[in-house]
Amino acid sequence: MYSETERVKIESEMRMLEEKIELNSIMYHELDDPQITDSEYDSMFETLMRLEEKYPELASPTSPTRRVGGRVSERFEKVKHIVPLGSLSDVFSFEELYAFDKRVRQTEPDAEYITECKIDGLSVSLDYQNGIFVRGLTRGDGEYGEDVTDNLRTIKSIPLKLKEQTGRLVI
Repeated sequence: MYSETERVKIESEMRMLEEKIELNSIMYHELDDPQITDSEYDSMFETLMRLEEKYPELASPTSPTRRVGGRVSERFEKVKHIVPLGSLSDVFSFEELYAFDKRVRQTEPDAEYITECKIDGLSVSLDYQNGIFVRGLTRGDGEYGEDVTDNLRTIKSIPLKLKEQTGRLVI
């Protein structure tokens, strides 16, 4: 266990990391004005995750480690995803990779993986009805995203019409 003084110190560090992560997340995702590198952000996030694993009783229910994506912007219409848009957690060691594989294999024993270098960017879901692109949403918080359909229509690599019309398709 730990003394009261140690508990206060650990809890203080965790709250400070939460505040820094939240602030830098807003600067990056909402204001498009990052103040730290991705590596520095990832390091703070990993430190907080490790502290929460070691001291789960001190973890905050509103910790940034418990969220997917960012908040939905007020500038765009908020729309519920047809299928929740999840996110994978970063893995920083072989032990974490093995633990991930073990969790996956509990429900998918024959799972196969394709790995690639991390590419930063925007995650979106594309909704096609009868082969026609009808809506695109950002990840948002995973349950609700921002309707950016008009913006996505301008991206040449996103087809507005599919060759096959297969009812509804959400990518």
